[in-house]
Amino acid sequence: MMEARLSVRIDLPSGARFGPGKAALLRALLSTGSIRSAAEQLGMSYPRALKLIDQMNASFSLPIVTTQHGGATGGGAQITPLGQSILDAYDRICATASTANAEDLKVFQTNLAK
Repeated sequence: MMEARLSVRIDLPSGARFGPGKAALLRALLSTGSIRSAAEQLGMSYPRALKLIDQMNASFSLPIVTTQHGGATGGGAQITPLGQSILDAYDRICATASTANAEDLKVFQTNLAK
């Protein structure tokens, strides 16, 4: 059975947002080292993944993700130290929010339509 859960989205002053989708993309990049593979893992199109990466990179003072074009040494993508810091902070915010709201989430869970 599915459970009610809390998801967090950070609204940035620029109008951009950071939430579960971008966090999942960063996690997939960490595990695959490839934008194409990360997108595939998430069931996302490659152009959509590129767009999200461009949005993230434009939202912060330094890049969140760096890329290297293919060639003799192959291409790839890496999460920068700032990107890792942003992802870690987001994960802490989500964990804190879930813990702080656990009792209220139970109200939703126990009253879901069967």
